[in-house]
Amino acid sequence: MKLSGGVEWGLHCCLSLSQASAPVPAARLAELHGVSPTYLAKQLQALARAGLVRSTQGKVGGYELTRGPEAISLLDVVRAIDGEAPAFRCTEIRQRGPLAAPQSACVRPCAIARAMLAAEEAWRAALADVSIADLAQDVQGDTDGTAMPRLQAWLTATR
Repeated sequence: MKLSGGVEWGLHCCLSLSQASAPVPAARLAELHGVSPTYLAKQLQALARAGLVRSTQGKVGGYELTRGPEAISLLDVVRAIDGEAPAFRCTEIRQRGPLAAPQSACVRPCAIARAMLAAEEAWRAALADVSIADLAQDVQGDTDGTAMPRLQAWLTATR
């Protein structure tokens, strides 16, 4: 299953926003992640369309999560950025060519389609099982315990 690069940026933004005490401007998030503000804005817009973040206007405007980080899964972010379409689409190749199976014999999905569907269901279930809050905890555990406080301080520093 190949994910777009936007998924990684979307996850990083959600993780960062989970540590913010106020809306964070898109330009500030772009600076934090070292990415083009234009590119990041596309990912933030996709997250907003999916209802995961909201944008507020004005001098103290920016982006914020619409619900707690424990209520946003990795799958939510993947769906927001890459959409709902399945990774595999069966085109019924078994019904083509010189050894084509008759349509009447194809009463259930072929073994390849079933295997791919099972793999996708497992992949989606694994992503649904991890929240943005879980990621924050894991990042904190991967460091000396300073990653999240440093991020919080950086986000609140005025620039």
